[in-house]
Amino acid sequence: MADFTLGEQETRFANIIWENAPLKSAELVKLAADIMQWKKSTTYTMLRRLCERGIFVNENTMVYVKLTKDQFYGKQSRKYVEDKFGGSLPRFIASFMGGKKLTPKQATELKKLIDEHKDGEVND
Repeated sequence: MADFTLGEQETRFANIIWENAPLKSAELVKLAADIMQWKKSTTYTMLRRLCERGIFVNENTMVYVKLTKDQFYGKQSRKYVEDKFGGSLPRFIASFMGGKKLTPKQATELKKLIDEHKDGEVND
């Protein structure tokens, strides 16, 4: 399975792209220099790594988002549940709750999500 973890610097850099894409790679170099004090070579090295991991695309001097921030963190969360809880969402939720009670609003939202995703189908 793909690596859906980002270090601190990777996260900061990815956020720059998510907030500004699509953008020219030269513009990204300037943003990384201004925000992170990176040299051009560092920016392109990090961009190449994140493109190889399938998060972004650098094509014809333009940088595009391949996985949105929500998609990336959704995949990261699913991998975490698979790795740490054997893929069991109920085990994860029980651990996450740690004996805390749900508010009525939270319970309603969870019931709605369960109903929408029952049997792998999304109802409109």
